[in-house]
Amino acid sequence: MYTLNCKGRLLVLDKPVVMGILNITPDSFYSGSRIQQSEVLQKARQMINEGATILDIGGQSTRPGSARLTADEELKRVLPAIEAIRKEFPSVFLSIDTFHAKVAKETVAAGIDIVNDISAGDMDTAMLSTVAALKVPFIAMHMQGTPDTMQQNPNYENITKEVVDYFIQKTTACKAAGIVDLILDPGFGFGKTISHNFQLLKSMEALQIFNVPILAGLSRKSTIWKTLEITPEEALNGTTVLNTIALTKGASILRVHDVKEAVEAITLYEAYSQA
Repeated sequence: MYTLNCKGRLLVLDKPVVMGILNITPDSFYSGSRIQQSEVLQKARQMINEGATILDIGGQSTRPGSARLTADEELKRVLPAIEAIRKEFPSVFLSIDTFHAKVAKETVAAGIDIVNDISAGDMDTAMLSTVAALKVPFIAMHMQGTPDTMQQNPNYENITKEVVDYFIQKTTACKAAGIVDLILDPGFGFGKTISHNFQLLKSMEALQIFNVPILAGLSRKSTIWKTLEITPEEALNGTTVLNTIALTKGASILRVHDVKEAVEAITLYEAYSQA
């Protein structure tokens, strides 16, 4: 069991939970996840009703080769959504998907509880000290390279060892900065080939040595639809399969586009585990 302090509210992870993805973007890799400002409350309500514990709000796509937005451009997209969701659903936990320290600071002031950074502070050197000062949990993800270049030639001698080594250094840096509550995300699809992703999933329990929650973000990613020779729109069943494997490997949080199916996977996995 893990307990995260979200600005004085406790998020208790006594069993795995679901993080629903809210992309306020026109170019995320899965077209079904792109929402307009006018749709934000409807989509948030649906995810909460289906059992999402956390909603992860993002203002820019980080798919391979995607263009970068400035912090100010990102804030224009996400702040209205955050304020609307926080007013309508005051008890839901909200995370911001950003690598800009400025976005982290301003969105936490607007109601965000958790900062989720695909670069674990590597793309903005002010991020770790900013999150520490904000006193919110931090999701640190492993990525080889940057979104612009990460899929050009991913290369590892031993991916599990290299991801673990990275997190040894990163957890030390986070603690030194003053971050108390940390969540680790192995970064499926970020600077990794399909083979790398399967190797990492197969050995994901190695991350339990850090004794912090592990987030698995596998939802509708190319590892699924390229392996099955289908499209992202057809990848829900494959997502459920890999989410279930991730649960057996120790995942505490499933970050998904489709909340209902992920909640069902957790319910069945919990029943199986307790049998």
